[in-house]
Amino acid sequence: MTDPLRDADGTDALRRVYEAAGPYLSSLADRPVHDPDSLALLGQLWSPAGGALPERGEGAVAALDRLLRVGTAAATHSAGPRFFHFIIGGTTPAALAADWTAALLDQNAAFRASSRLASEVETIALTWLRELFGLPATFGGALVTSATFANVTGLAAATHWWGERRGVDVAADGLAGLPRMPVLSGGYLHPSDRKALQLLGHGRNSVEIHARDGAGRVDLVALDRRLAELAAPAVVIASAGEVDTGDFDPLADLADIAERHGAWLHVDGAFGIFAALSPRTAGLVAGIERADSIAGDGHKWLNVPYENGFAFLKDPSRLPAAFGMPGAAYLPAEGSALPTPGEGADYALLGPDSSRRARSLPIWATLAAYGRDGYRTMVERHLDLAQRLARRVDETPELERLAEVSLCIVCFRARPAGVPEEALDEVNRRLGAALLADGRVYAGTTIHDGRVALRPAIVNWRTTEADVDLLVDVVRELTAKVVAELG
Repeated sequence: MTDPLRDADGTDALRRVYEAAGPYLSSLADRPVHDPDSLALLGQLWSPAGGALPERGEGAVAALDRLLRVGTAAATHSAGPRFFHFIIGGTTPAALAADWTAALLDQNAAFRASSRLASEVETIALTWLRELFGLPATFGGALVTSATFANVTGLAAATHWWGERRGVDVAADGLAGLPRMPVLSGGYLHPSDRKALQLLGHGRNSVEIHARDGAGRVDLVALDRRLAELAAPAVVIASAGEVDTGDFDPLADLADIAERHGAWLHVDGAFGIFAALSPRTAGLVAGIERADSIAGDGHKWLNVPYENGFAFLKDPSRLPAAFGMPGAAYLPAEGSALPTPGEGADYALLGPDSSRRARSLPIWATLAAYGRDGYRTMVERHLDLAQRLARRVDETPELERLAEVSLCIVCFRARPAGVPEEALDEVNRRLGAALLADGRVYAGTTIHDGRVALRPAIVNWRTTEADVDLLVDVVRELTAKVVAELG
């Protein structure tokens, strides 16, 4: 096979994917998250010619058959209900089908001129997300590839705002000659916020952390005092959903402080913004509507495929100022970038991506398919499952919960009888490694308030009580093995 134009079996390759999808998706409820023995199959992905790029291809059907054979076995089955590591949702049926549609249509969602369809669907998806979270109608934004780039988007707009306060257009002239932009946060700051500051030229260590305890809870008094000392434009980063326990910074209090000192308030709400969907947890995000910028991530609790983050700004006109691309006559003018009813927007000028796939289609499809009520029901089911897991931990003598469960994360550790305190970190490190190697369920470790712990997160639409119960059973089994190995 030498030319895709002459690959008569190309459409058959699509049929092979479709035929493999049903059995694979049906197997996820009972399949281990990871099968260590399957990793030996990865070698089959190298070409038969010793791993070198093949001079003559094998055709679409043969290539896809090989990929499906290896992939459905050796993949980490994070789309299934027992993946509790990191904070990763699955993909709803509607979102998965729409993601296939996005690949089929292969739209460049950069400009109205490149795809009116993609532009309009993105405008609708952003509007529906804004309404889902109860944000004011004045907020606008863009879809981006991840929570990291949602943070980049919000903090880039903040940088532009900060430079403007100092009489400099940093989008045009950069940061040279300016002092370091003051950035303040509590101890819940996520590494993606540091990475965003790193990418923007501020440096990942530019953040001043004001925490009042080892867990990282924000010290409001110290942060307020520091802003008063600065007496200059500054940026405050708040966390709506900390990744070890699911705890929240007090957003309304931070909004008061930011307003009092004229600071920019950026909220990292990667998964925690979904607390707004339930009356049981909506109070956790009270005050988020006063933020200047908000970052979120769709592959978490929205349960859409990867590369589906979103950023919202109180003043969306700051986006084209920060992300415009002047100087090319064939591109739209910056001033026309913002959404026009019925016409979409030039989204390449509203965020860090230029050429961009139609990632709005899965978001549109899942919200159209399940609506506000469907997502509220899913979130509340996960809240119930988190409480069930917390009860199981509390009822198990060899386990110890380390934090209150305010949302969908349960932070706990093994504490077997007879094991001294100084040995518990090593027990839990080995337990975390054993869980990942075992593969029946997937949950990794963290360090919370100086102690090694597990922090399973429940955000997958498939997860049930049986999956949560299995997690506890496997943790108990592996804890006993770890203790026996340590003697």
